[in-house]
Amino acid sequence: MKHKVAVIGAGNVGASAGLYIAERGLADVVLIDIVEGMPQGKALDMQQAAPLWHRGGRIEGSSDFAAVAGAEVVVMTAGFPRKPGMSRSDLLKANADIIRPAAEAVRKHAPQAFVVVVTNPLDVMAHLFWKVSGFPKSRVMGMAGILDSTRFRAFLAMELGVSGADIHAMVLGGHGDSMVPLPRYTTVNGIPIGQLLPAERIAQIAQRTRDGGAEIVKLLKTGSAYYAPAMSAVEMVEAILTDQKRLVPCSVLLEGEYGMRDLFIGVPVVLGAKGVEKIVPLELTAEETAALQKSGKDVADMIAELSVGV
Repeated sequence: MKHKVAVIGAGNVGASAGLYIAERGLADVVLIDIVEGMPQGKALDMQQAAPLWHRGGRIEGSSDFAAVAGAEVVVMTAGFPRKPGMSRSDLLKANADIIRPAAEAVRKHAPQAFVVVVTNPLDVMAHLFWKVSGFPKSRVMGMAGILDSTRFRAFLAMELGVSGADIHAMVLGGHGDSMVPLPRYTTVNGIPIGQLLPAERIAQIAQRTRDGGAEIVKLLKTGSAYYAPAMSAVEMVEAILTDQKRLVPCSVLLEGEYGMRDLFIGVPVVLGAKGVEKIVPLELTAEETAALQKSGKDVADMIAELSVGV
């Protein structure tokens, strides 16, 4: 039986994710957006391209949340980007108001689905989706670690003049300024990057990784990144649908792991047909632990801010 994936939000990230899923032949796709005509038009455009992929599959568009019915995986991308003059609190409330009805609809129409949350602030929105849906923690996860790690890989590949496919990186923490790139756990085909680059240059590249999204926003001026975020979400969808048992960083609910509790934050997990199948403990230095704890506090503070009605 053909898999089905629902993508909520047919903007740049959602439409790109839908395109990648369909092009890979992973699943039938339904794009859902409240803007009448946009998901239908983009889906029709993709469907007209489908014969050129030499794969079957359907891409449909809808403005009705009930269209998530039958989806094995839901990718949540709908939300407002942060704009000039908008505070973090403004973004929290605006996107929380989008997450809540979406989570209720998924709970009602696709109660067995796995959910990959992309909406920002990502870790907080993943936590909110989990709370509202009532789903098990293994079935709700945030896309962040894969994106942040692949940005680290891309910048290292550019610096070293090697294929990014040979670079394996690990970035933990919240999806924001306090994320924690881990050079000790980053290699080029097994060679630690510390043997290939001086520490000060690695630190500069790690900082560029933290600023990766902001750098693109500054260049685009009227938007934010979407190709890499969409592809990162699709990596997670594929790992679930094809039971790949990928060991990747994802934003998941911690219940004591890494010394944190009742928050979503990026840590290494095994991702497969059961969703988040295992949280993998890493041995961290005191400095790395302190950085991860700071990142966790930033996420916890936003969760607390949202919980008091912001």
